[in-house]
Amino acid sequence: MLGWLYWRGGRVVECTGFENRRAARYREFESPPLRPSIFMVKIYLARHGQDEDNAAGILNGRRDAPLTPLGLEQAKVLAQTIQDRNLDITKIYSSPLQRAYETAVIVADTLQIEIPQKTDLLIERDFGIMTGKHITEIETLCSSEIIKSDPIIYFLSPQEAETFPLLIERAKKILTWLNEINTDKNILLVCHGDIGKMLYATFYNLHWKDILIEFHFGNSEILLLSENTPIEERHVHKVEQHNH
Repeated sequence: MLGWLYWRGGRVVECTGFENRRAARYREFESPPLRPSIFMVKIYLARHGQDEDNAAGILNGRRDAPLTPLGLEQAKVLAQTIQDRNLDITKIYSSPLQRAYETAVIVADTLQIEIPQKTDLLIERDFGIMTGKHITEIETLCSSEIIKSDPIIYFLSPQEAETFPLLIERAKKILTWLNEINTDKNILLVCHGDIGKMLYATFYNLHWKDILIEFHFGNSEILLLSENTPIEERHVHKVEQHNH
């Protein structure tokens, strides 16, 4: 049965049902504070393929544009890379935004595993008033509250936006939930650039500012979250690209 996962009242809530949420059945997971975790499995993070906003230089946040033809091809290459490298993924969780879910479905179809499960926990950062703006407007509108890296300029706290410290808190909730429900199977989380990098920072206990400038998490790239993994092995799949 298809399911959605939500963070509500300090708990992860699973809503399952085909007709509508009113008729859905809920199952709640207690979510204790994040503690040092020894994940016996590997968690892979994949960013979605290029979408129409990426191609146009638009700050998408939670806008829901579809993949471009290039994005569809990137998703296929991502899926083939996972298969060729025998990453042994048997479960996929995805952001509900279509650029991520389309990517996740392509991977699942290639691997011939069950349909991905959507979760709002993996949705992209809320860009607030920067949503829909062109990337060339970042420095003007956000003035000194930016961090420059290559090729991204990150805005830190524009009005109504989700800040990076808040993203870190969401990342802790995701890892706590995975620690509680996951068994012995490697999993793939198909998500977005900002939440993906904050998951990486949280898992490896790194400061979020350092991660913003350390590397670019590009479209269809793969990061590995696994205990005792050397830093040079954590960026599993890289793609030459220059868009946000």
